[in-house]
Amino acid sequence: MRSALLVVSIWLIATIPTLAQDKKKKIDPAFEPIQDNPKLPRVLLIGDSISIGYTLPTREILKDKVNVHRIPTNGGPTSNGLKNLKSWLGNSKWDAIHFNWGLHDIKLDADGKHQVPIDQYEKNLRELVVQLKATGAKLIWANTTPVPEGKVNPPRRPDDVSIYNAVAKKVMSEHGVAINDLFGFAMPRLKEIQMPVNVHFTEKGSRELAGRVADAIERSFSKRS
Repeated sequence: MRSALLVVSIWLIATIPTLAQDKKKKIDPAFEPIQDNPKLPRVLLIGDSISIGYTLPTREILKDKVNVHRIPTNGGPTSNGLKNLKSWLGNSKWDAIHFNWGLHDIKLDADGKHQVPIDQYEKNLRELVVQLKATGAKLIWANTTPVPEGKVNPPRRPDDVSIYNAVAKKVMSEHGVAINDLFGFAMPRLKEIQMPVNVHFTEKGSRELAGRVADAIERSFSKRS
């Protein structure tokens, strides 16, 4: 019995560091913190898995121009944004914030109801924008990218994207927030850049979205405050 316990103990001692390393390896590189260059502006990306996909190529495009950070998670729906925005913003100074919520808000439950109804989405967005404006950063809203036709999982309706984007456009226009039209960019080329029957983009698609994001960020700094 003692020898068996000894063997198990030795195995655990040898295995725990390996398990810890494996766990560390599974962290998405997009979530890894970056080392700031103090001479460059600091930008924060807020968004769901679509933004996770374009984080690394955006950093690459803006290398030696901008410190590109992102929240260390999937931003989820606007309700999640309200719960976590203060911690995501932290005490750091942000020169620009590129943000989006929408794909999770329009998810349908078993009864066909949205995770966040349109009226609540508008209310949540208004509160989020107020908090973001308080940072003094230049704000860039990325409208929600298309949902393709077909049985996507989790369930979403393609037409809901335009409805929610219209509400977001109204809120952003009222607050003077710049809009990065990722929907308009992606829609004509979905077959080229989006996965089949899936809201997510291919590696090529994420790189193309990153080009639009990087351009929007650079243009925000070229405009006078």
